Amino acid sequence: MNSAAGSGTCLRWPCSWSAASADGVVEDYEVEREFPEIGHRVMLVNVRKLEDGEQSGSVLVAIEDITARRATERERDELLHQKDMLLEEMQHRVSNSLQIIASILLMKARAVSSEETRAQLHDAHKRVLAVAAVQKHLHASSGAEPIKLESYLVQLCSSLAGAMIPEGKDAIAMAVHVSGGRVTSSVAVSLGLIITELVINALKHAFPQAKAGNAISVTYDTRGPDWTLTIADNGVGKQMLRLANDRGGGLGTSIVTALAAQLDARVATETGPSGTRVSVIHGEALKPA
Repeated sequence: MNSAAGSGTCLRWPCSWSAASADGVVEDYEVEREFPEIGHRVMLVNVRKLEDGEQSGSVLVAIEDITARRATERERDELLHQKDMLLEEMQHRVSNSLQIIASILLMKARAVSSEETRAQLHDAHKRVLAVAAVQKHLHASSGAEPIKLESYLVQLCSSLAGAMIPEGKDAIAMAVHVSGGRVTSSVAVSLGLIITELVINALKHAFPQAKAGNAISVTYDTRGPDWTLTIADNGVGKQMLRLANDRGGGLGTSIVTALAAQLDARVATETGPSGTRVSVIHGEALKPA
């Protein structure tokens, strides 16, 4: 048993405890003992030496039976341990399932003859991989603990770039800028999926021609409870927005709008000759650094 002063089994006085301090004070001294009639008990002992008045030189002893409390704490710790094991198993199964689904989609894409169907299957394959990337990085975090947003978004965008951006001299650069602390895992999931969808949209529409200098930036700025997530590119700008409007908005746009609503945020889009900027804004609008 851990305590501020120590532990022991001495229950009869006079009794000399090494746990007692020089001034005769004992703080939260835990004692375990088997009693003939009531069985095993755990008690918390506190001792004070009286210095004033007629009782000077005597000691005041307080004994609290904490057997039930300690049993409850042990039961709680065991339940938490079981929960962590179940969560670990569930995350492992989800990760394997996502990889299997991604593999099946890729196999189907290679087997079909329709170019349109093949493109849709490849698109679905990328989205499943993106969800797997989100799940992987959250799995690496400490369960119910708040997620450190900077490292999470950097790792996520690195995975997205590695999975979706071809290497070479004309590869699209991706930069991440985060000014923020920690968020809950549910908020981190929504932010990760929003980033994934907007990055996919930029890769599909913003750069019809590969050339040096193409870039996508992901920026997260905070001011108190307010924050703005911005995904910007230096691609074709108005052409990309016109394409999205002609299609009546795609699946990615619907997903981003729904996720933003879950975060009590709104979506704002700016486009021009220098590219497109999509911002998800919670509270007052913040300008990216």
